[in-house]
Amino acid sequence: MIDAISFIALSAFGVLLPIFWPRWRLRRVLARPLPPAALDILRRKVPVVGRLAPGLQTQLHRLIVQFLHQKKFIGCAGLEVSDEMAVTIAAQACLLLLNRPSKVYPALHTILLYPGEFVARRDQVGPGGVVTPGRSSMLGESWDDGRVVLAWDAVQRGTADWSDGQNVVLHEFAHQLDSESGRANGAPYLGSPDSYRNWSEVLQRDYQHLRFHAMHRQRTVMDHYGATNPAEFFAVATETFFEKPWQMAEHHAELFAEFAKYYRVDPRQWQAQPPPPPAEELPAAPHGHAAGW
Repeated sequence: MIDAISFIALSAFGVLLPIFWPRWRLRRVLARPLPPAALDILRRKVPVVGRLAPGLQTQLHRLIVQFLHQKKFIGCAGLEVSDEMAVTIAAQACLLLLNRPSKVYPALHTILLYPGEFVARRDQVGPGGVVTPGRSSMLGESWDDGRVVLAWDAVQRGTADWSDGQNVVLHEFAHQLDSESGRANGAPYLGSPDSYRNWSEVLQRDYQHLRFHAMHRQRTVMDHYGATNPAEFFAVATETFFEKPWQMAEHHAELFAEFAKYYRVDPRQWQAQPPPPPAEELPAAPHGHAAGW
């Protein structure tokens, strides 16, 4: 009888340990503040963090601690990942999670980091379904199998200028959020049917406007790469929302409002308002829009 009870107890322990052990470890990790060395990295490498309200900074520090605890960084092509690299990337990725009751990228487990531009295989499907192997030079990739790939020199350029709307970390982690709804299609998890209706209407209209301006090579607030497809539009719009919020709010007011509802922050509070651009610098939106998203 005692052996049977012991066996049942040990079996139960073996079943419950994998469930409760990670939670216990995470609670212990989160009980410790972000180390002074990491705070110094934030001050030097991601200065925008210092412009956040104290409450947001506290949130961000906690998110960074969890990110660094749960995600694995792997250096590629001879790169040795340093604490500076990991903290710099974690801070920017976690900016997208502020004020949002969500887990810290639950499907993500690995960040692959190259020293610079890397080559990825890209098969091209031609007429008749013929597949032709190809290769493309990349600065970042987001995969739905739990991986994000980044070029460290591009990461550094993104943090060096927080006003140009070009940030590979924000871009690729926006794809991660997008894919949480099932697939990366420009419609992340929003929570309610009404939210999806408003989101679809606004994003589809501005996506079509960006495609129009890209086709005619007209200057726009958002990078023309966002005209590639709805998923890339969401990622590029995320870069713009966080790095060029004043311009986005002026030229894409409804789009800015949708992103402010989704991300639950207003990045204009972190930046001084830029001087107005010369008259007619940005084109007006074309009339009409296509339905659907």
